[in-house]
Formats: sequence, C-alpha cells, structure tokens
Amino acid sequence: MNNIYIIGVGLIGGSMALDIKSINANARIFGIDSNASHLDEALKLNIIDEKATYNNLADADLVVLSIPVDKAVSELPKVLDAVSDQTLVFDVGSTKLPVCKAVEQHDKRRNFLATHPIAGTEFSGPKAAIHDLFQKKTNIICEVEKTTFKLQEKALQLFSDLGMRIRYMNPEAHDKHIAYVSHLSHISSFMLGKTVIEKEKNERDIFDMAGSGFESTVRLAKSSPAMWTPIFKQNKNNVIETLDEYINNLKQFKTLMESDDFDEIYNEMQNTNHIKDILNGIA
Repeated sequence: MNNIYIIGVGLIGGSMALDIKSINANARIFGIDSNASHLDEALKLNIIDEKATYNNLADADLVVLSIPVDKAVSELPKVLDAVSDQTLVFDVGSTKLPVCKAVEQHDKRRNFLATHPIAGTEFSGPKAAIHDLFQKKTNIICEVEKTTFKLQEKALQLFSDLGMRIRYMNPEAHDKHIAYVSHLSHISSFMLGKTVIEKEKNERDIFDMAGSGFESTVRLAKSSPAMWTPIFKQNKNNVIETLDEYINNLKQFKTLMESDDFDEIYNEMQNTNHIKDILNGIA
C-alpha cells in the first residue's frame, strides 16, 4: 500500500501518516482536510507529501478517515463512492455504531473496516502528531466479517507494523464500553476543570496550589470540544447511563462524608485500589 490518503490530518491521522512513512519508504502520503491551514501545516511538518481532494481517491491504496464522528457518518459513503474496488478504507472514530449503520447497505461496504485505535493526547491539529503514538495501544475492530478478507489482511498487517494490539467487538458493545473508559473520563475532567475555574474567580491563589494530581486529572479538559461534542451526541444513551452510575457513586461518597463514616470511605477507596491490578494486567 503505497498511495495513502489521510482525510483529517490532525493528531490521529497525522500520527498515522508519520508512522506509515517510517515503516514504508515507498509510501506517498496525500492529505485531505476541510481546514486549508491544516494542510499547509502538515506539508510544512512533512506529515503529508501532497494535498489532494476526493477526486484523487480512485488512486488510493489506503484511505484513513480521521475526522469528527458526526462528519464521518456523512463523509464515509462519499469516500466509498470514490475509491476503487481494491482500496482499503478505515475510520478511527471513538463511536462505531453510527458509522457502521451509515454504510451497511453501501455497494462497497466490503472495502471498509471500522476501527478505533485507543490512542491519543489532549492536543489537536497537525502539530500534535507524533511518532509511535500507537505502540502497544489497543485497536478495536468492529464487524470485521463485513470487510473482504484480502483487505482485512492488509489492515491487520499495518496495525501489527504500527505496534497495536487487536481486539474484536461488535459496535454496540464497543460504544457501551467506551462510554465508561473514555467518554466518562473526559466528562469528569471537563467538569473538574469547570468547578476549579469557577472557584478561581474568587480565589486567585487556587492554581498555585495545584499539584501533579490535579494536572493529570484535568489533562483531558484540554481536549477539543469540536471533537468531543459529536462523540457525546452520538453515544448519548450510553453516556447518560454511565453518568447516572457515576453521579450515584458521588452522592454515596457525599453521604458517607456527611455521616462521618470514614471507615466506609476507607473501605470504598481500598476496594477501588483494585483498579491498579486491572490496569497492570493490561499494560
């Protein structure tokens, strides 16, 4: 796969372009983006080799769709319309059911692979692209059986070369589980940041007291609202379910505080310490 088209040359698309270049000296990276300045920046940073449009997609060996999830739903059918029968197309969005539904009846559904590389940072745009972003990261693949086997093989080889682990999941399960481990984390971070900013209006010294714990917890609040608002919208029902459970746990913790039941608070935290064993098992 030498003609690589990246639609959306931000953090994920740009990082994938950099890594594909590092493992394939013959790869030529073409960039497509609705933001012209992103393309100029990607060229300057040597993330892409040329600018392109959908009119050029017939020449693509691989198309990576790395745009906000609401845009992916409308753009993926257009991409499939434009590619050849030999082209592999995959998306990298954080929700999978809507995009899978959008192309379930498309004549070139077999050219598409629904993926979600669970990798990223709080930064966005071409300047956020980094090498080795995907090393030892999990890539969730949905509805693999709907992609033609030859293109499956090409995709799996690329993901292996990029250092990713593969998990298979149906899109409904993916969207439910990712609401817990990703979407809720971002909401928590945004709301923590909001709470502290509102307090800071009256107490200017509060950020002088912020240590590494606060910084790491609120890191995700730096993430792009343009990317995350569509994710929350697409996964609304699952996100609301996770919020209900999270809010109930917060209320329970508050009740324990009000009743001075610090023995139970200790037990709650000790039981939750088990999370480190789970995460160590994943690493």
